[in-house]
Amino acid sequence: MTTIDWDAAADSFDEEPDHGLNDPVVRGAWARRMETWLPTGRSAVLDLGCGTGSLALLVACQGHRVTAVDRSSRMVDQARAKLAGTGTEVLVGDAAHPPVGKQRFDVILARHLVWLLPDPAAVLRHWFSLLRPGGRLVLIEGVWDGTGISAADLMALLGGHTERVHHEPLSGDSSLWGKEVDDERYALVARAEPPHRHTEVVDVHLILRRGSDVLLARRAGTGYADGLLHAPSGHAEDGEDVRAAMVREAAEEIGVTLDPDELRVALVMQHRGPGGSPRMGWFFEADHDPARPPRNAEPDKCSELDWFPLDALPDDMVAYCRAGLDGYRAEQRFLIHWHEDADTVAYAPEGIRRAVPLPVAAGPTGRMHHIELWVPDLAEADAEWGWLLGELGHVPYQRWAYGRSWRRGDSYVVAEQSPDLAARTHDRLRPGLNHLAFHVGDRATLDALVARAPGRGWRLLFPDRHPYAGGSGHYAAYLENTAGFEVELVAP
Repeated sequence: MTTIDWDAAADSFDEEPDHGLNDPVVRGAWARRMETWLPTGRSAVLDLGCGTGSLALLVACQGHRVTAVDRSSRMVDQARAKLAGTGTEVLVGDAAHPPVGKQRFDVILARHLVWLLPDPAAVLRHWFSLLRPGGRLVLIEGVWDGTGISAADLMALLGGHTERVHHEPLSGDSSLWGKEVDDERYALVARAEPPHRHTEVVDVHLILRRGSDVLLARRAGTGYADGLLHAPSGHAEDGEDVRAAMVREAAEEIGVTLDPDELRVALVMQHRGPGGSPRMGWFFEADHDPARPPRNAEPDKCSELDWFPLDALPDDMVAYCRAGLDGYRAEQRFLIHWHEDADTVAYAPEGIRRAVPLPVAAGPTGRMHHIELWVPDLAEADAEWGWLLGELGHVPYQRWAYGRSWRRGDSYVVAEQSPDLAARTHDRLRPGLNHLAFHVGDRATLDALVARAPGRGWRLLFPDRHPYAGGSGHYAAYLENTAGFEVELVAP
């Protein structure tokens, strides 16, 4: 820090044209500049290192409320005399930490001061804390005979606080200095706005289930991925939570009014399209209600609305949506789907899979891996178990000469007609497996399954006590198939 004796310099300070502003030409030049740097409305301005108060007087005369600070008592005496009658408060104090308490200002003005500070980064941080949101920091600085601070260096210091910095060179305007100058002189006007933080669009996608089928819409006339199938979807709007966004988009696109409680989070995916910016996608699952059939409510954006089997999805899909549905089928809860710039928006059956599943906190230890049932008739088991497990959200997984399997998440159920089978019937009353039990989302879904079960090879057990055969308060159905296997379906 320089060791200038500012008290001793006070008496001669105004002799410099740009200090005293005694010349009408110089004063007018600074007045015009200040009008562009300061707000048009009356504002609270803090002039730091005010010297004899020449700039403070000019600002006060433009209608602003000024507080001026300088550490030199001799400078302050002259400033108070010069500013008498303007309502300006002139304080003795350190400009790096001005004695203004909890006051906040619309503008902080400092001329030829930052270069004197021993720790300008810390001081700038403090000055920004004294500004109201959207306030301005007006810094007039330069480099004279190798001393001072360059605009590049000062802008670098400001970069940690704001991205809105206006740089205005001043060297070429001799009327500001009362003479021609050839060194670097400039003003920086920085807005009190935080640096830009990364933001992402939030997408919402509806996986509307009708048994083992899912609803897809073919895009048209949007300018993006037209001709490809995608789940009903859209973007969350400002101030809107993701469930509300999904309810709104479902009503707008397919004419179905969903209650927020009908939505279940199926998957969250961070996605980047080819050459695009990242976005966050929330996939919600909901059940089809025959009383509220979906319709094409946006024919200008959709040319087709239809049901497709979840385990045999079409290829002509948006890759983003296809990755989400594939992850949903596999019960993956969190995915990253990051396209390379050369990838296509469309799903490429032979292309590289970009989806990367993220593990959840709980490890696999103790969770069910799979259950294997030995059945006397594989074709019969394929039809009966395939229907029921498909209704419960399982998808076909493995297929070989003697067996089939259906997967949900990282667990699966196997039906196998092994050549080593020792008997042709299953007796659930003997030691061994008695029954399998599955959750069902709600009572209406359970009732619908029970109604369709006889046509699929399953009969209702304990019909006289249904749906409380397991006790009062336990809403469940007990079904038995042709081979004698029992399944319990439990609804909340």
